[in-house]
Amino acid sequence: MLQAASFTGFLRTILIILLVYYGIKILTRLFAPFLIRYMSKKMQERFGGSFQEYQNQSQPKHKEGETVIDKVPKQDNASNKKVGEYIDYEEID
Repeated sequence: MLQAASFTGFLRTILIILLVYYGIKILTRLFAPFLIRYMSKKMQERFGGSFQEYQNQSQPKHKEGETVIDKVPKQDNASNKKVGEYIDYEEID
């Protein structure tokens, strides 16, 4: 069975597609400011929380005037004995 498409069915389909498109476009314009405001609040809370954590960690935990060493340097200053092969030589005059 083969059904033929009617012109009115085609127009109805095009009309529905256009109504859905413009409906989404209008709803986006109405709700976009609320959505953006909500997202910016969430981002502000997230970054504000991480900033507060950083501030709490960076506060000094020692008295004023006290010398504090945060990082101890490595003690690996010994020379490397396996630099190369030793070659004994004689001077020729």
